[in-house]
Amino acid sequence: MAESMREAGGDAEDPDGPAVLPGAVDARFTLAAERTMLAWLRTSMGLIAAGVAVLHIVEPFGNSHARSLIGSTLLLIGALAAVLGLVRWRRVDRALADGGPMPGPASVMVLTLLVVVVALGFILWQ
Repeated sequence: MAESMREAGGDAEDPDGPAVLPGAVDARFTLAAERTMLAWLRTSMGLIAAGVAVLHIVEPFGNSHARSLIGSTLLLIGALAAVLGLVRWRRVDRALADGGPMPGPASVMVLTLLVVVVALGFILWQ
């Protein structure tokens, strides 16, 4: 145990553990936040790919404007997912550095609601 404390920069005799500099964040939390940001980007790319597929591969729906509307909406939601992921990552990064509260689930709820609306659009205009 003392060896692991020395590796982390702490003193084995200090009962409070190693001294932490203000603003220092455990790298595991920072890397986890980055992995979450990459998941937002993967989601964004999937939505954008779906939008391109709807616009250029899917046969026209019964309503002539439905395909354009749904495909364009998927593209916009994909772009929004990338922006929401970036904003959320910055908030988490700041909260980790400052010790403040973590951001709430609002961005996840917005993205979920938009995907459900697009799914309903597919059901209505199939």
